[in-house]
Amino acid sequence: MKALIIGCGISGPATAMALREVGIEAEIFEAYGQGAQDVGSFLNLASNGLAALRELGAHRAVLDSAIPTPRMVMWSGTGKRLGEVANGLRLDDGTVSHTVLRSDLYRTIRDEAGQRGIKVTYGKRLVSFDDRGHEVTARFEDGTEATGDLLIACDGVHSRTRAVLDPQAPAPRYSGLYNFGGIVKDGELEGEPGVYNMVFGKRGFFGYTVAESGETWWFANLPRQLGDVPEDWKPALVRAFEADANASAELIRRSDIGLALPIHDLPPMPVWHRGRVLLTGDAAHATSPSSGQGASLAIEDAIVLARCLRDSKDHREAFERFEAERRPRAERVVAYSRRISNSKAAGPVARVFRDLMLPIFLKQSASQESLAWMYRYQASL
Repeated sequence: MKALIIGCGISGPATAMALREVGIEAEIFEAYGQGAQDVGSFLNLASNGLAALRELGAHRAVLDSAIPTPRMVMWSGTGKRLGEVANGLRLDDGTVSHTVLRSDLYRTIRDEAGQRGIKVTYGKRLVSFDDRGHEVTARFEDGTEATGDLLIACDGVHSRTRAVLDPQAPAPRYSGLYNFGGIVKDGELEGEPGVYNMVFGKRGFFGYTVAESGETWWFANLPRQLGDVPEDWKPALVRAFEADANASAELIRRSDIGLALPIHDLPPMPVWHRGRVLLTGDAAHATSPSSGQGASLAIEDAIVLARCLRDSKDHREAFERFEAERRPRAERVVAYSRRISNSKAAGPVARVFRDLMLPIFLKQSASQESLAWMYRYQASL
C-alpha cells in the first residue's frame, strides 16, 4: 500500500512516519518550492503531543531545541494575578509540555522522516484528484501526477484537498484576532523560567515566558477586523498594550515584528473522508492556538490513522474507525479553544465581566484533573 500525503508541515512528516511504522509506504508532496524552516514563530507542544512523538521515537530531538513550559499564570491588564493552571500534565518519565520554534519543530520532524527514507517533493501544489475506486491520482499545478492507494490531506486550515473532496464544506472561521510573536534577548519582563504569563490586557492579549538563557519569548493576540491591516504593525501593537501594567509595550518596541497572521479555526466538517481520500490535522479540525493543541492533535491523528489502517480489513473501515475515534476529541478541543479566543477578543463590557469571573473559573480549573481529558489522551500504535 502507498499513501500520497499532501502537505509537509508538521502533520505530513508525522503521518508518513506513523504509516511507515505499520508497513505503509508514504510520499509527501508540498505545494511550496522549499521547506517551511523559516516560517512562523513558536508554538506550544503539550505533553500529549510529546507522548505521541515518543510513540514514533521522535521526541528527543524535538526536546533538544525546546524550552519546558509546564505552568501558566493568568494576569489582568491592571497587574492583578487572576490564577494559575497547568500547561499539560507530566508524562510517566517526568516530561512536561514544551515551547518550540515552529521552524525547529518542522525541521526536526521533516529531517527525521527523511532519515527514515520518506521522500518529500516540493513545488507540488494540488489542483485535483481522481479516485478510481482501486487507486487515486493526485494532479498538481505543474502538470504532473502521482498515483497511490490512498490520499491523505495534511495541507492545513485552508486545505485544497478539502475543497475538492467536499465543495460544500464550511469555510474557515476568523477568530477576530491577529497573532504576532517574537523573541527578545535580555527582555525586561520578569518571569520564572518554565511559566507562561498570560495577560488579559485592556486592548489585547499578551503572553510570554522567560527561558533559562534570559530570552523572553512573547506572543500577542490583537482584536482586529479581518483585512484591516496598517502600514506598520509595530505602532498599532505598542498602542494596544502601552496602557497595561507591565513592560509588554516596551518589549514589542524592541522586537522584530514578524508576520501578522489572522487566526482561523474550522467549524465541524461534515465530510472527513470519501473513497480513498482522508482529511487529517488542520485540514479536518483546525483549532485556534489558544488551546496549544494544534500540533499535538495532528501528531495524534497520524498515530491513530496508522493503527486503524493496520488493524482494519480495508481503507473504508479504517477511515470510519479513525473518524469515530478522533472527531469527538478534536471537535471538543476546537470548541474549548474558541471559547478562550472569544475571551481575548472581548469588548469593554465583556472584559469587565471576564476579569471578574476568571478567578472563579481558574480555581475550578486549577486541579490537574479538570483538563485530564485533553492532556491524558494516549495515542498508541
